[in-house]
Amino acid sequence: MFMMDLKKVKEVIDLMKEYDLVEIELVDGDAKIHVKRPGAQGGMMQAVPMLQQAPAAAPAVGTPAPEAAPSAPHAGLVEIKSPIVGTFYQAPSPDADPYVKIGSQVEPDTVVCIIEAMKVMNEIKAETAGTIVEVCCKDGQAVEYGHVLFGVRP
Repeated sequence: MFMMDLKKVKEVIDLMKEYDLVEIELVDGDAKIHVKRPGAQGGMMQAVPMLQQAPAAAPAVGTPAPEAAPSAPHAGLVEIKSPIVGTFYQAPSPDADPYVKIGSQVEPDTVVCIIEAMKVMNEIKAETAGTIVEVCCKDGQAVEYGHVLFGVRP
């Protein structure tokens, strides 16, 4: 039997809430903890080594959440996807205009949004040229790795 620091368990639960994780498993040598939210259905599982201190980075998500298949009118669109797990923001501050909106022209180096991860604001660039035709997230929405943020018509 091993003693697990309750502070670490609370940090794991807080990470689950912050990143909307359904299930997480931590392994430290022979010690292992597996946490699953009540009512969670299968899906993701996270393996992260336990640290002596608070985690320094968000755990990576192995598979993105399933999304609805795009309808025919959106065929041929280039998708701008989230490169990290975090919180989506359309503008640099709550009172500022969004970086882009439907109809905006973008170039590969155009900043289209911010994703906050572990209190760090990460600017996300379009990495393609075209016109924004679809905004797939709401301000403040939690996003996973690979989650579609925008649809761009090249």
